[in-house]
Amino acid sequence: MKHLKRSFLFLIALLTLGIAQAQRPVYKYETVPNDPFNVRIYTLPNGLKVYLSPYKDAPRIQCYVSVKVGSKNDPAETTGLAHYFEHMMFKGTPRLGTQDWEKEKVLIQQIEDLFEVYRVTTDPDQRAAIYHQIDSVSYEASKLAIPNEYDKVMKFIGSQGTNAGTANDYTVYMENIPSNQLENWAMIQGDRFTTPVLRLFHTELETVYEEKNMSLTNDGRKTNERLMELLYPNHPYGQQTTLGSQEHLKNPSMKNIRNFFDQYYVPNNMAVILSGDFEYDEAIRIVDKYFGHLKRKDVPELKVVPEVPTTTPTEASVVGLEAEFLYMAFRIDQPANSQEIYTLNMLAKVLYNGKAGLLDLNVNHKQLANMVAAYPYVLDDNSSLYFYGKPKEGQTLEEVRDIILAQVELLKKGQFDEKLLISAINNMRLSEMKQLENNGSRVRMMSNAFVNDIPWSEASQSINRYSTITKKDIVDFANKYFKNNYFLVYKKQGTPDDIEKVAKPPITPIELNRDAESDFFQALRANKVPSIEPHFVDFNKAILTSDVKKAPLYYIQNMENQTFNISFQFEVGELNNLLLPIASEYVDYLGTSKYSAEQIKEEFYNLACNFYFSSDDKYTYLNISGLSENFEKALELSIHLLQDMKADEEALQNMIADQIQSRNDAKSNQGAITYAMLSYGIYDPGLVKYQLSFDQLKALTSAQLIETIKETFNYMPEIYYYGPEKMDQLKKKIEETYLFPKRYKKPEKAKEFKLLNIKENDVLFVQYDAKQSRLYTYSYGTPFNVKELPIITMYNQYFGGSMNAIVFQEMREKRSLAYTAQSRYVPANELNKDNYNFSYIATQNDKVIDAFTAFDELFNDMPQSQPAFDLAKEGAMSSIETNRITKNAIFSMFRTARKMGIKEDYRKAIYEQLKNFTLQDIVQFNEQYIKNKPKRYMIVADEKDLDFDAIEKQFGPVKKVKLEDIFGY
Repeated sequence: MKHLKRSFLFLIALLTLGIAQAQRPVYKYETVPNDPFNVRIYTLPNGLKVYLSPYKDAPRIQCYVSVKVGSKNDPAETTGLAHYFEHMMFKGTPRLGTQDWEKEKVLIQQIEDLFEVYRVTTDPDQRAAIYHQIDSVSYEASKLAIPNEYDKVMKFIGSQGTNAGTANDYTVYMENIPSNQLENWAMIQGDRFTTPVLRLFHTELETVYEEKNMSLTNDGRKTNERLMELLYPNHPYGQQTTLGSQEHLKNPSMKNIRNFFDQYYVPNNMAVILSGDFEYDEAIRIVDKYFGHLKRKDVPELKVVPEVPTTTPTEASVVGLEAEFLYMAFRIDQPANSQEIYTLNMLAKVLYNGKAGLLDLNVNHKQLANMVAAYPYVLDDNSSLYFYGKPKEGQTLEEVRDIILAQVELLKKGQFDEKLLISAINNMRLSEMKQLENNGSRVRMMSNAFVNDIPWSEASQSINRYSTITKKDIVDFANKYFKNNYFLVYKKQGTPDDIEKVAKPPITPIELNRDAESDFFQALRANKVPSIEPHFVDFNKAILTSDVKKAPLYYIQNMENQTFNISFQFEVGELNNLLLPIASEYVDYLGTSKYSAEQIKEEFYNLACNFYFSSDDKYTYLNISGLSENFEKALELSIHLLQDMKADEEALQNMIADQIQSRNDAKSNQGAITYAMLSYGIYDPGLVKYQLSFDQLKALTSAQLIETIKETFNYMPEIYYYGPEKMDQLKKKIEETYLFPKRYKKPEKAKEFKLLNIKENDVLFVQYDAKQSRLYTYSYGTPFNVKELPIITMYNQYFGGSMNAIVFQEMREKRSLAYTAQSRYVPANELNKDNYNFSYIATQNDKVIDAFTAFDELFNDMPQSQPAFDLAKEGAMSSIETNRITKNAIFSMFRTARKMGIKEDYRKAIYEQLKNFTLQDIVQFNEQYIKNKPKRYMIVADEKDLDFDAIEKQFGPVKKVKLEDIFGY
């Protein structure tokens, strides 16, 4: 009887399971035979595309939501709208980011109505009054909002790389999540793409202003926008920019933005793209569950007016502070999914590939210009071939133009080696193997196929298509499109016309409500997911060790593909010998008794292998990587070059002239000036002076530099190999090829430049004519102690480590001072080195005092929030639990641990201590190492916009330093 009862129950269970399986939807999908990415493409009933590419290297998933809408779809009267809406997609929904949606939505509607009045009002006084109303209502609305809650929930589920990007043709939203959080991610995103709310609108507008103002003094962006204007006079590509016009940014419309979302953010215009650790069936079921309800709609068609063919050159110029260069382009008049784009891409490789293209060998290597390059600029509706050119000292931009055009003529005449095509294919094979190792590369490739309407059967098999392209195809293409019809913009050096920055009206700092949580977030917390255990590297198991001629050999076998990387590392660098970085660069111009320098480059490109000889402060490196089938040939060629270099005095003199030019050009570049100021401001003064003078550079000889390289090989190398070669075969090949000295030379003690221990507050100022300042604070910390790494990690996560951290919330969300702001307590990660505290913000020149004051308030009276701390701790632990150190990265961790004086994965100690930290530990760390510590405030800005008396009164004596002081020349 019991047996019959059990049998009956078993039968019922089977029937129930069968019914459940029968009710489970069956999802149809497309695949491509021999697809190395193993992609399945699903189309849900509402038209949503879903691309799935499993890759289980780590328990994480890279997630994209890609939308076929970009700045080309902006209404002509409200440019910048697609980009601004992308920002607003981080502000939450009626369920997320609010404490009381019913009350909040009334105020948001009032704000929207006020903006509609504001945008059509022209009287300045009336506009100011309306904006004051907007600010007042926005402040009241902020009391009901939970700023940054989207970032909080993503941090809660362990997401990394939370971001988005708007381009001409598309907008993409990115998250990298733990594999056990796929359903929570989909639930959040499904809600996000159903009903986004335009909350905290006017403070985010301030952030967009900052981003626009950053672009106004970016010479590269300015030049590209002008070139696009010339290329596409009939298309939005050339007639409006992604960031939008200043006039339109001053007059935003929430109503237009909502309409934009309703029109374009529809499932049949979107794709969910996943690559990582998941199962197909579970992933598509989850995506359908949370995205399947979205309603299909017709998408407005962008009416494209064909561009008129040109028969004469079109030239223009722009002026900026940085060194001169040019952008030039030939328009192809083909969309991204045209078959001709394959020919364009292959042609670009023939022209420029970094090693053996026509521009590489005939111009860059022969040093006919400072630098030239070419690359395809492929867009959904049209495409072009871009050229970049930078002149040598005393050379005109017109001369650089003619040099580039001469190489284009060679291309049109077929004066290039057909072997270049085969070599390009081999390098594409190498590139694809590296793409397959990375979830980010995989999703980018799938997203590109989706937004450009390229069938996956083509995108995944592109190498086969490239293999069919002949030399005749290249020549015919060049003669078809490259006539006397180029478009060119000269970027001249000089003082640009005074560009009016986007004015920022006064706003009231919003309420952060840092400890509040929406019902949605609380429900998310209740969703328990299976745990993922951390995996720590055991160096003794992960790395096989041996030696070759007493030189230590560290070995990890590549079980995934047929690529290799071998690195010979010598404990001698620039701090031992100032000639090393110069000698390392000189190698790039040298041949041997057997090969010319051009033949060396061609041979490495033919082998699909990369050769780099370089040095940093402490080490010199010989790195070789590429297709493992050519490992032995690449190793032999590398050693042959380094042991048989033949001097080229003309190349040396040209190289030195280029180095001097680059040093002088740095003085007009805001980024380079900032970097130089930081070195000057935080290190021993001897560091700035530790460099060869121009006269010393000019006096260098080939014999000196070649001897410097050869001398390096008298030191014992550490050898690191990652690849498929067996250990015994590897040792044999190294021993047969590498020229080991009879006796190793002992490295001399390197020079040391210590961090400055600032005793009193002071201010360093460097002049730069820009609307936006770059501000830094620095304070000395303590000698590095590996035992402090856990608390440093926890502090940085809480205070300055992400969009959910205190600094970002206070500086961007609350005060709208900047597009970006950050702060870190920086561990030296090396014995006998010192830690320091550092902060950075880019803001308007008139906000310098506000920004420094805000940082001081945060440092000296750090906001304390238990929910924020808990979230930071969960994020830090999740990161360790779900990230994996694999492949070649194991060597990097091994070397870092060794510098710290330990022999194990340092993350293990961090993880164990993270569990026990409390908010009080963070408060104590802040009080001990940061609060009220003497600081150096550093400013790169335009002095005519600054009140130095007020700065000195609040932050300490101001020292105006000259460019000669910070650069040392």
